[in-house]
Parts: sequence; structure tokens; C-alpha cells
Amino acid sequence: MQQVGAKSFANAQPVDPRQFPVVIPGSRTAVVRATHLWVLHKQLIVRIAGAILALLVIVGLFQGKDLIGSAGVTAFRFVQGEFAEVGFGIDGIEITGQTLTADRDIITLLTVGTGNSTLTFDAQKAQARLEWLRAVKSATVRKVYPNKVIVSIVEKVPIARWRVGDTTWLIDDAGKKIGTDIASYTDLPLVIGEGAADDAVVMVRILDRHEGLKTDIAALSRIGDRRWDLIYRNGLRVQLPESGVAQALDRLEMYQADYQLLERDVTLVDLRVQGIVTLKPGEIAAAQIAEGKKKSKHQVKGSSEYETAAEKKAESSAAPAAASAPVPVAPVTRNQ
Repeated sequence: MQQVGAKSFANAQPVDPRQFPVVIPGSRTAVVRATHLWVLHKQLIVRIAGAILALLVIVGLFQGKDLIGSAGVTAFRFVQGEFAEVGFGIDGIEITGQTLTADRDIITLLTVGTGNSTLTFDAQKAQARLEWLRAVKSATVRKVYPNKVIVSIVEKVPIARWRVGDTTWLIDDAGKKIGTDIASYTDLPLVIGEGAADDAVVMVRILDRHEGLKTDIAALSRIGDRRWDLIYRNGLRVQLPESGVAQALDRLEMYQADYQLLERDVTLVDLRVQGIVTLKPGEIAAAQIAEGKKKSKHQVKGSSEYETAAEKKAESSAAPAAASAPVPVAPVTRNQ
């Protein structure tokens, strides 16, 4: 900086400032303003630029997705083909343990998205997919190089059959459907009625304690989702109570042991009221009961007539009758 002396200042001449040239041109002013904007709004500008860039990238990927997808599929098929050509193609699948599960369902889930090569086959994912099946409790999938897959299935155990409409399902111990009824499971108890599957396990377990009552049972019928009826093949229906089922079955087993109740001509045994057993006879038994009542009335009537005649005869012969033995009276029997 140069110091201006008093002499030079004394010789200074007044000048009109409007005659001075423009020091900062318009282009430089714009730069300065832009600089000020960057300093003051740096974060906002960066966000806007980032959003625009992301939008452009998304648009570009969307427009090129078909090309990228086709290229990926082509590459995957090429790799699969190369592996298969060198001996790593899957030529055999061994499946064991399946009874309720169809082979086609297992194979379909094994081959979804896994390709045809043991090198690219994902055994863990295939195993997880197999456990989606109704009847499968667990599954093990192994790759045996170079060209084999071994599948071991552990299925759920059915405990009863549940008839729903025209279809009979096998249910497990949780009351879940695990497959349709097949010939090898016809010995399982058959349950019918709304809500029967939910409580079937408890009822089947209780009935297992009474082997003498299980013979010739056709079905266990759920009534109003509250209680059970036992239906036998000879047409007999045993009505069980809502509570105290075990005690009711104990009484029924006692009647069976003492009186062979289940083999008699009875169509209904009502055990719903504790301490009371109500029976409804069949046609043959009803006819026998009616005949027994008829005979009982006839015997009572004949006995009354005989007693009246004897009394009259005794009154007509007073002295001789007193010396003779009394006339025996025929006993009266009534069939209950």
C-alpha cells in the first residue's frame, strides 16, 4: 500500500464517479451469486441433485429390465447346460417315507427354481418347501454327486378320519387335515359333525380305555359342537353327556359286561343324565314287551274270576266247607 502525501492530495481534482468504468462485469456477478447460493443452501442443493439422479437410474433400469432379465436367464441356462454336459445333471430322485403325500407334489416342489444340476441345486430351500405340504412333519434333502438327489420324508401320524361333505380327511393329533382317506387307514375312528376334528383327539383317547365298547363302532358323531354320540353298525346310538364322559362310558361298559346291552335289540341308550339310563327298544323287543303286557293282564283277569267263584261256593256249603281244606288260590304273576 502506498502512502499519499499531503502535497499530492492538495493537487487532487474532483471527478464525477459516473465516469468510472464498471469494475465487475455481469458474468462475474452471476458467479458470485451462485457461490452465495451454494454456501447458503448447500444441503438442499445436494438433496435435489441426488433425487434427480436416483430418478434417472430407476427410469433406466425399468426400461432395461427385459434386456437384463433375458440376459440372466440365458446365462443361467448356459451354466446349467454346461454342468449337465460334464456329468452333474440330476438324473434321479429317490423318495422314501411318503404315504399320504403324492410323489408329483414332492417332485414339483423340489424342482421349483433349482435347475437340473446338482452343483446349483439348493437342498436347504427344497427341504423348506417340502415342509409346506399338509402331511409332512419333516423332510431331509441330500445331494449325492454327481447326479442324484435323495429325499427322506417323515409324515404326521393320523389319529382319526373326519368326514366333511363327500370327502373324508385324515387328521393328526392337532385336529389338522393331513390327507384324504385311503384304504390303509379305514381302521381309524370316523368322526362326523361340525367341530368334530377339534375335540376328536380327546374323545379317541378316552375311548381307547374301553376296548369292549370300540367293537363295531361305525362313527363318533359330534352333536352341536357340545357332546358326542356313539353310533354302532347295528344301528344303536349311545348318547353321551357334555361332561362326565369317562364316567358314562364306565357305566356303559358295566352294562355291557353284565347284560350284553350292545348286542340286544335296543336302538337308543341315553346316558346324558347322571345316574339315569334310558333305553329305547327295537321293533322285536317292543313286540315282545307288548306281548308280555298282554299276557300279564290276562293272568290277572283269570285269577280274579277264579277267586270270586271259590268264595261263592264256600258260602253255599257252610258246615261241610268248614271241615274241608281251604281251596288254594292260583298265584298272580306280573311281568314288569
